[in-house]
Amino acid sequence: MSITIYHNPKCGTSRNTLALIRDSGVEPTIVEYLTAPPSRAELVAILARMGGGPRAVLRRKGTPYDQLGLDDPALTEDQLIDAMLADPILIERPIVVTPLGVKLCRPAEEVLSLLERRPPVAS
Repeated sequence: MSITIYHNPKCGTSRNTLALIRDSGVEPTIVEYLTAPPSRAELVAILARMGGGPRAVLRRKGTPYDQLGLDDPALTEDQLIDAMLADPILIERPIVVTPLGVKLCRPAEEVLSLLERRPPVAS
């Protein structure tokens, strides 16, 4: 199974999601999106597969969200995507892409619905 995780190694939820994927027996493609952000086409495709717009993955905490006025309902999806591409910290993480779907995995256990095999339960 091919899995891609848009990952921030400084984020505990992202690290936990990565561990769950690995525990299922899959080594995912890891995209550290802060240093290697997705292209516009990739981000648009991710959002389309998620079935939501950019607000669904727009991060507020610890970002310039408020300074940029990104809560303005008049902003278009293109404007929000532009902001996310200009400053990738605005993209919430981790986003996981698998053949079974695409999901923002917060909490980390959200990834379980995207895995063909679940990780073993710790005893």
